[in-house]
Amino acid sequence: MPAPLTVSCAFPPGPDTVAHAQLAESLGYERVWLYDSPVLYGDVWVHLARVAEATSRIGLGPAVLVPHLRHPVAQAAAIATVAELAPGRLVVAIGTGFTARMAMGQKPLTWAATRTYIAQVKGLLAGESMVVEGKVVKLTPPAGWLDVHPVPILVAANGPKGLAVAKELGDGVMTIFGGQPEFDWSALLAFGTVLDPGEDPGSERALLAAGPALTVVYHGMYEADPAQVDMLPGGAEWRAELERVPVHLRHLAIHEDHLVHVTERDRPLLSGEGLTSFTWTGDAETLRARLDASAAAGTSEIMFQPCGPDVERELRAFMAMASA
Repeated sequence: MPAPLTVSCAFPPGPDTVAHAQLAESLGYERVWLYDSPVLYGDVWVHLARVAEATSRIGLGPAVLVPHLRHPVAQAAAIATVAELAPGRLVVAIGTGFTARMAMGQKPLTWAATRTYIAQVKGLLAGESMVVEGKVVKLTPPAGWLDVHPVPILVAANGPKGLAVAKELGDGVMTIFGGQPEFDWSALLAFGTVLDPGEDPGSERALLAAGPALTVVYHGMYEADPAQVDMLPGGAEWRAELERVPVHLRHLAIHEDHLVHVTERDRPLLSGEGLTSFTWTGDAETLRARLDASAAAGTSEIMFQPCGPDVERELRAFMAMASA
């Protein structure tokens, strides 16, 4: 039998993050992950610091840090600062960037650049001298000002290049596609909603709760290859509407309200069939079986992001299902 999954949660950092993190802690969630997408949300480190001071047990982590957003020295200092606020509770995830870069009109970074960045940050947290931009740098706070020490690092990776970096430099891997059994720590991001008994997946409640998770499938596929969107239900019509936006502004339109709300442009994409096909939406028994299958496939941590107008309900329902 696979080991029980660690059940964590994830949020876009916003006005209710602290309250939601406190609720997650009371419900038994292992860790709260916050997204690092400054075009869309508040600063991840400010929010993590607030959560650290408002909680006592729950683990904390940014998911995921993207190298181009901060100099490695600034990143390492931020990590060390929050680790000091929440001793033993902080882990970090680092990747090439999806929304954080694409919402700026940029493509993901190369794995070569990302590998270098991870090695630099990891070395700085270990108290080592690192070469950055041709110069030797090191975290050298005055005695008693900042405790610098290693912090676990997950590598956000879904393909062979990223998985190779995770094996070389990471303490584990974070993915959106399923378990990675070759890693002891394999975290899987999940979105959706636990249906009430007898509830139709096309109910208005379900569409509001899981709609942002469904529409992000279209956003991501469009960024990878616009023509592929046409294969999804309603994709051709959605793409035509999106492409009325001038190309130099289109990246802003694609990611509007990302994983928070469903825009008017995206609303026609919602359907019960879409939710059950592309998100973790189903009754408690179905989702419990899916969790067990994920664990059997190598997932060790599930990261559930609640969406919609009733995040409290989503957190309670998911934990109740996962604990059954």
